[in-house]
Formats: sequence, structure tokens, C-alpha cells
Amino acid sequence: MVKLGGTTRVTLVPKVTGRGFFVFPPKIKLINLGPKLSFNSSLKFKEVTQMKMVKIFDTTLRDGEQSAGINLNVDEKLQIARQLARLNVDIIEAGFAIASPGDFTAIQAIAREIKGVTVCSLSRAVKADIERAWEALKEAENPLIHTFIATSDIHMKYKFNKEPDQIVSMAVEAVKYAKSLCPNIEFSAEDATRSDWDFLCRIFGEVIKAGATIINVPDTVGYAIPSEFAKMIQYLKENTPGIDRVSLSVHCHNDLGLAVSNSLAAVANGADQVECTINGLGERAGNAALEEVVMAIKTRAENFKAQTRIVTEQIHRSSLLVSTLTGKPVQHNKAIVGSNAFAHEAGIHQDGMLKNRMTYEIMTPESIGLGQSNIILGKHSGRHAVKNRIQELGYNLSEAEIDNTYQRFIELADKKKEVTDSDLEALVRNEFKAITDKYELDYFHVSTGNSTIPTATIRLKVDGTPIQEASCGDGPIEAIYKAIDRITDVTVKLDEYNIKAVTSGEDALGEVIVKVRENGHAYVGRGLSTDIIEASTLAYLHAINKIVRAIK
Repeated sequence: MVKLGGTTRVTLVPKVTGRGFFVFPPKIKLINLGPKLSFNSSLKFKEVTQMKMVKIFDTTLRDGEQSAGINLNVDEKLQIARQLARLNVDIIEAGFAIASPGDFTAIQAIAREIKGVTVCSLSRAVKADIERAWEALKEAENPLIHTFIATSDIHMKYKFNKEPDQIVSMAVEAVKYAKSLCPNIEFSAEDATRSDWDFLCRIFGEVIKAGATIINVPDTVGYAIPSEFAKMIQYLKENTPGIDRVSLSVHCHNDLGLAVSNSLAAVANGADQVECTINGLGERAGNAALEEVVMAIKTRAENFKAQTRIVTEQIHRSSLLVSTLTGKPVQHNKAIVGSNAFAHEAGIHQDGMLKNRMTYEIMTPESIGLGQSNIILGKHSGRHAVKNRIQELGYNLSEAEIDNTYQRFIELADKKKEVTDSDLEALVRNEFKAITDKYELDYFHVSTGNSTIPTATIRLKVDGTPIQEASCGDGPIEAIYKAIDRITDVTVKLDEYNIKAVTSGEDALGEVIVKVRENGHAYVGRGLSTDIIEASTLAYLHAINKIVRAIK
């Protein structure tokens, strides 16, 4: 009922449509609301729905790095952290400070440099862990200590040999101590999905009183299914004292292939933070894939009534960088970031795509950073043009790194008629590993054929001094690697060898990624060249140089 001028009354009875629109009865075409105000009832007013903001907690550098065979150095972790900042994640879990000196140094470096994002370190519910985490984080713009303890019966009995009351006391003491150092505290109940729900409500309520600002529910062993996990989140929301004062987070593993599904079920039922990794990296079968969680929320926002702050146009670049630095290739049919994710081969699909892309695409390649403008550079392009394009692509390199990249650009432009954005990005990613190396490639020559024994001659600069060796092998690459082994006197086992074309065409750049093992430790090497033998050589040398630095 609307009252006008003290006497006039007009009753408006809206009809709510299935699409959430309010439409006034068609008989009332125009209502006079006075000399200056009128209302046309044919207009549709869309119902305003409050969209929940879901925080993205990226743990690529902590849980993701725990994948078998991944061993990132500080420089590589910094490069990933910078890209995560461009991606606009809310929280970067940079590592486990007490785990190793390398983890501590990486967390500290990220905390000092990366701004505009919360930087986090994991710690057990142990005073020494918490102190080490704070020492690494204290220079961060917005630090977060993430402390955890197991809450399932099997963990309390066999790992801790403690009663539930003792576990609660340990958790509360840990949170209180962490809170005395850092304003933001996340508490995780390890193996939550195999824990008693009432016990979870109790321990969560106690740590909230102790000062926790985020409560995390990990599906540590990937045991949950979506319907069950949804009910669990609902139960925790309804029965945990103080839960409305904190963020509720989930951390799902993929042992049953349900990490993303469980994460989305949690979001639909009240969770407001999702912990995930780029490309779904993680222990065993991995974690919830950031790109899948984010694009599902974005594509089905009306269903989840939620959104994230992620700059989705940075997703493809983030995936590519993490794959390159970890040496973990992305499967071709991987959702969102796989090379086949936007490929259509079936004739019916191709016909539909030509008529209207929406026939078979629920999102666009451009939405994740694919298919954007591709500026062509050539051998006549100057340093300024190359630097400008690198910056436009979203990379921030030092002047020395620009110089190195430009030098390799010139070398590439002499071999290729056109240098595309993909070529340039490959050169930039290759620059991320460019530090002073003990062994540098100076010259190589291989001889091979179907009726000759493959042989290789190679000359390396060892701390600037040229040393030459030769060897034979089952193929030219094995011959090269044996010759390198003779010079370096480093004994390694080659675990993996992968090659892919970075760009298309006969003069495409090839990228080789190798994983070698020395004394039980895995090292990833990368090489880039239009010549696959040279790329293979550079990749192996990169791994050898990593080993030499680690030994020092």
C-alpha cells in the first residue's frame, strides 16, 4: 500500500516470476504519483540477491609442493607467489616454516615481497612450530598462522596416544599462543571427515573462543562424498558455538576424484573459503584444483549465490607457470586448463561451434586467458618493444632479466620469422631459472643414424673454463647426457623426460622437462630451444646445476 498526499492510496500487488523478476499487474499501466513522480508498471525489477564472497586459499607452495618429485627452490617459489598475486588469490600458504631451512627462507622472502594478499605458514599445534612460523611471517603485510591437530579417533589413538580432552587442550593452547603473536589464526582439524561431528563442534567452539579467525575442515584422505560433506558443513554451521564470527574453510583431497565436488558442495552449504592448488597438485591424488573450483563458481554463480575475487584471465598463465616450474605436465583433457579443454573435433560439434560458440562452450577460452590478442614480434623489434610486451603480458622482470630475455629473443628471432606471445612467455618462464650456473653449454655435436652408433661431443664452461668430452649411447640424447656426466662427475638417475611444442609451426619452440634423482632427492630441469637436442641438453644441465647448488 502506498499513501500519497495524505489521501490517495494505491495498492500494488507484484507477481514473482520463476526467474526472480517482480512484475506488476498489466492492468495498471501508469500510476500517477504526483506532479514529479510516475511509475511505469511494464518495467521489470530484478530481484537483488546477495552474492557471498568465497575466499580462495592457495596452497600450491605448501600442499602442492608435497607432490612426489617436486622440489622448488626459493626463486621458483617467489615466481609462483608473484603469479598467485596477479591471479588475486586471497591467501597464499607459502610453506611449512619449521619443515626445512629452504621452506623458512621461501616463506620469509614471499612475506617480505608479496603485497595485497595474506601470506600464511603452516604449523603443528606445537610452540616451536608456531614460533618458527611467526619468525618467517612477521614482515608480511597481512600474516596468517595456520595451526592444526588431528581429531579423528584413529589419529588421536595411534598418532598422539591421547584422549579427546587432551587434544582440545593442545589445540586451545596452540591457538592462544599463536594469537599472542599474530592477529589472524586458522585452525584445522586434521582428518575432520573421519572425526566425530559433535567433537568437531566442541573443539572448533573452543579454538574460536581462544582467538581463531578461520576454522578449516580438511578431508585429509579424500574420504568424503558431496552429499555427506554438505550435511557435515550444515551441522557444523548449526552446532558450533561462535561459528558465525569466523570464516569456515574446507580443504579437500582427491583420492576418490571428488575434491572439487566436495568443495563446491561445501560452498553451497555455507563454507566461505576453499583451499586448493593450481592444477590440483598435492599428495597422492592431489587437492581440489583452483581453476575448476573458481570457474565452476563463476559459471554457475546463480546456483551458488557466490563469487570469488580471482582474475580468471590469469588462470591459464598460472597453470602453465606451475606446470613448467614443477615439471608436472597438465593432462590434455584436464578441465579448464588442459590443451583439449576448448578443442572440438566431432563434426556435429564443429558445425555448432561455427554457428554459435555457446552450442558447445559454457565458458570462453578468453575467460581464462586463452585466445587473447597475439602481437607478433620479429628480429627488427627493439628492446623497448619486447620489454613493453612482457609487461603487457603481466610479467614484472628486473632490468637484468629483461636484458637476458631480450638476448634470447634476438637469438630466437634469427631462427624464427615471427616470435609470438607464446614464444615470448616461454622465454620469460625460462628466465625464472636464470641464475649463475657452474656448468654452461658452450658447444655440442651429435652423430646418429639407423646404421651408426650415436655419439656426442660436448663442451661445457665450468666456472668459465671450457672442458670437452665425448660419449656414445643408445640415442643422441643419452650420448649427450653421458658426456655431461663425465664432465660434471655427478651421478644421477633419469626418472622422467618430457618434450612438448610450446608454439606451432615447423620452427616451433620445444620445451624439454626432465626429472633426475640424486641421493634420493628429485630435481627438475627445463630447457627451451627450436632444436630438441639443444633443449634436452639445457634441461639436463639445469637439473645438474640445481644439484650442485643443493650440495653446496
